[in-house]
Amino acid sequence: MDFALLIPIALFVSIAYSIKAVVDARVRKQLVSSNGSPELVASILRADETNRRLSSLRWGITLVLLALGFGIVEAAGWREITPGVIAVLVGAVGLGNLASFAATRKLG
Repeated sequence: MDFALLIPIALFVSIAYSIKAVVDARVRKQLVSSNGSPELVASILRADETNRRLSSLRWGITLVLLALGFGIVEAAGWREITPGVIAVLVGAVGLGNLASFAATRKLG
């Protein structure tokens, strides 16, 4: 693997995440300083926290099922990228998203 390609990708992801964090912090600061009703501010912050937790749940379930898909590929002994291998991995991601959707509906 060419690690020289990994550095610009990691740099781009880091910059994008830091911009998102700054924008989110400024929005929260303006929300609190806008002298809105405390109930409205509390409900918006509560909803934001719930969305973050559910996002973590979604990524966790999806990545676990993707790891299961990679395990299936390894157990089958497939060494080349074929449409069957891609189908197994994409199917695992799809099942992960469906499972996270079901978990979200059950929790919320």
